[in-house]
Amino acid sequence: MSESPSVAPATRLSPELSRLAVLLALSIFINYIDRGNLAIAAPHIKDELGLSYSHLGILFSSFFWTYAIFQIVSGWLVDRFPVNWVLALGILLWSAATFATGLVTGFQLLLAMRLILGIGESVAYPSYSKIISGHFTEAQRGRANSIICAGQASGPAVGTLLGGLLIARVGWRLFFVVFGVASSLWLLPWLKYLRKRDPMTASILPPAPGSASILSEQILERPRSESAASATILQILRQRSAWGTFAGLFAYNYVWYFFITWLPIYLERERQFSLRAMTVVTSLAFFVLAISALVSGWLSDKWIAAGATPTRVRKTFTGAGPVIASSVVLVGIVASHSLAVAILILVCIGLGMCTSNLWAVTQTLAGPATSGKWTGLQNFTGNLAGWIAPALIGMILQRAGSYFWVFVITGGVTLLGAAAWVFLVGPIKPVAWPRPTP
Repeated sequence: MSESPSVAPATRLSPELSRLAVLLALSIFINYIDRGNLAIAAPHIKDELGLSYSHLGILFSSFFWTYAIFQIVSGWLVDRFPVNWVLALGILLWSAATFATGLVTGFQLLLAMRLILGIGESVAYPSYSKIISGHFTEAQRGRANSIICAGQASGPAVGTLLGGLLIARVGWRLFFVVFGVASSLWLLPWLKYLRKRDPMTASILPPAPGSASILSEQILERPRSESAASATILQILRQRSAWGTFAGLFAYNYVWYFFITWLPIYLERERQFSLRAMTVVTSLAFFVLAISALVSGWLSDKWIAAGATPTRVRKTFTGAGPVIASSVVLVGIVASHSLAVAILILVCIGLGMCTSNLWAVTQTLAGPATSGKWTGLQNFTGNLAGWIAPALIGMILQRAGSYFWVFVITGGVTLLGAAAWVFLVGPIKPVAWPRPTP
């Protein structure tokens, strides 16, 4: 029996939706190359500029100071202004900061570039949630988010692989200049994609069945009033599930940001890996995370399409993934380098299971009209892990000179994240926001 036309769009991505998802994935791919390139160049910058481990911890953490704070601003911006232009301006700003990092001569200027980079990159996830919640159905969001998550994981993988080779040949300064220019090139296909749409109708895609056409209303012209109820920040904060998503993302980010800031240094200085071996192992781990995200997103959507509830599906992946990732604690215990690498790969499999579904939870709960603000709040609280983890790890290493407690704390936080997704987040269904009084 053939599938009816009304059902097919709800379970398969159209070519138009697929192109949009790929463009968004490319943007986060660039995003994570640019935020993670300092970790790749850190040993060389440390030696040339005479920085301490504490200095490096501050630099790793400083990106998240502005990145987290501006999540709330960016969430408001994408709910108020055309989301495509907010995203484009953010990418232009973070590309300029990456380029300028290659020109700095001291700690203070390097710190300033990291702060600017955080402001520019803060627009990404609120923009993605706004777009996905408006044009992808519940049974499509696992795949849409997994494509973006694959780009997120592939960014550090490719950045580490190419960055290690580029630094070895031309040095760390030209490395930042090259990546800064390359990042800005994403704007060319994005603006070309938008110019193909009719500016009078301001529509780039047909709306997802059963969801408001938020992107259609905002993509090129001023936003019009939305049919769905939009919640205030205070209304979001009154939701227990909101705090569950905040805590779950914080725990996920804690281990993820350890990976993209301190893992290269750990492999080089603690495990005595060569630069080439470090780039290969780190890239492999991130590629495994990308594959895990893609497979998990596809499986979760298929499971929902087969009749399972979003609550059961999303909580299975967001709960089991962090439990698997908590095995990171073993990396600081085992002596075998091969076994340590195998555990790192297992951790990335768990992270991929979680990341492909965690944003789908938020997009469903918040709804199209509120997804920008909820995502901004969630990314703000979740990225407090970026404030804490890199700096705390630097302090531990400066005082103890060992990674043992680094891995113990990381594993414990990850387990708490699993508990938040399973027990603190309620049923995965749209919140019935009260409509404002006329």
